[in-house]
Amino acid sequence: MKIVINSISNSDLETLSFESIDNLHENFKKLLSFKGLLEVKIYAINELITSHQLSKIKNNFDKINISSFRIYSNLRDTVIAGKSLKIDSIFIKEQELKNRSLLLKTKIKEDILHEGTVRSGDRISSNGNLSIIGDVNPGAIVSAKKNIFVWGKLLGVAFAGKDGNNNASIASLYLNPLQLRIADIIAIGPKEKPKNYYPEIAVIENKTINIKPYIVETKINQSFEIN
Repeated sequence: MKIVINSISNSDLETLSFESIDNLHENFKKLLSFKGLLEVKIYAINELITSHQLSKIKNNFDKINISSFRIYSNLRDTVIAGKSLKIDSIFIKEQELKNRSLLLKTKIKEDILHEGTVRSGDRISSNGNLSIIGDVNPGAIVSAKKNIFVWGKLLGVAFAGKDGNNNASIASLYLNPLQLRIADIIAIGPKEKPKNYYPEIAVIENKTINIKPYIVETKINQSFEIN
């Protein structure tokens, strides 16, 4: 059984996947902290899920903001168990269900690209790199296990290398954050606004966070044809 949870707004929560009810229970506390609407899908291939098991799952999700809850299964007994609890349950042939599950794996990525302003109170977290095309306003928090790239103004809080990666970095076109954190190192943003408008990058050097110009090396190959 695969339980997939996704944020409707695509801004508060990356796609999460759980292989069992036990894994869901271990990570359920994390779900309670998200404010956006969530959709839940259960993919059960050749697996009988009883109404008792589904009732436990449903009781957990009734505590958070769920917009839709759906079960896909190739076993009619599982579908009937879901419908008995008024869960949207759909019967799908085994091969089609396997195809959907395989397609799902290709869609779940560690890296996240967010387009648009991250407003005060919003939180975005990535299990890989996090790229944001837009501003991160004061009061917003963005975090990533790897690097953070903000193609706009970084005015909120940014936390890179949240798994302890000291080589992670935070780059922005306009770097004026309330707070920066890389791994276990924390730095408070400057009181004065930056005078220069050029890309900067924050990295760990000598156990402190240093900010320096962000220079992107590019190579342009040109070819000319003479008639």
